[in-house]
Amino acid sequence: MRRSITEMTCSFVAMLHCDGNRKFAVSALLAFFYCVAAALCQVAPLSAQESRAQIAIQRGHAKGVNSVALSADGRIALSGSQDNTLKLWDIASGRVIRTLKGHSRQITSVAFSPDGRTVLSGSSGNTLKLWDVVSGREIRTFKGHAWGVTSVAFSPDGRIALSGSEDKTLKLWDVASGGEIKTFTGHSAWVTSVAFSPGGRTLLSGSKDNTLKLWDAASGRELKTFTGHTDSVNSVTFSPDGRTVLSGGGDMTLRLWDIASGDELKTFKSPDLGVVRSVAFSRDGRTALAESGD
Repeated sequence: MRRSITEMTCSFVAMLHCDGNRKFAVSALLAFFYCVAAALCQVAPLSAQESRAQIAIQRGHAKGVNSVALSADGRIALSGSQDNTLKLWDIASGRVIRTLKGHSRQITSVAFSPDGRTVLSGSSGNTLKLWDVVSGREIRTFKGHAWGVTSVAFSPDGRIALSGSEDKTLKLWDVASGGEIKTFTGHSAWVTSVAFSPGGRTLLSGSKDNTLKLWDAASGRELKTFTGHTDSVNSVTFSPDGRTVLSGGGDMTLRLWDIASGDELKTFKSPDLGVVRSVAFSRDGRTALAESGD
């Protein structure tokens, strides 16, 4: 069973449309889903040779895919695209379950709620949208950012949404009402990536100002700034135990940071590593995965 889930994951990734300049979409999805498969199933990712042997490109989205997410039970995948739509996919068959339409600009970030009943999307059209998974209905739109939304996340209890934007801010939103709870300011350039801590009490953001920032969710206070990257921080995430954070950047490095001290614990470099666009921890927090491109 463990092996079959990994194989289904690989097969699903291959079904998303990609050609020419859209190769990044597939590589991002491969990175994400191999990590998810390894984390959920506790198996080693497929070798490059095995991966290539199972891929057969099929059409899905009309344009490149910018963001993907997996439901907590691993049965449904979500993708957000430059074609302004989201798609829900059945992992086992690779079939499109439904297409969600409503955004007028490209989808930049997507997330599943912890209970899997709703999904969240962010768009370069400055809005977030909440959707019902079963019906595909748009539940509400969150408005407040002045520029495009770059990253979205749910709190661990699913009651609060978090967004980062090109307007250099983070915002917390009440999922039930759609109301804006709080705005966080401090970055001097686009916020590129946001994340909730496992306990939901703190927030993490990465920015084109080359820094990461840790925030207190309740007060909005900036707790810590992590400096070390020499180019844009493109992706950030907490470790499962919340004690460390991982970042990937335009300086072609991954960096591991200690939450308590703010110190950089380790820098990961490789001759094959390009601009790091996405990072993730394994379920046990012992390994990390990065997706990179030119």
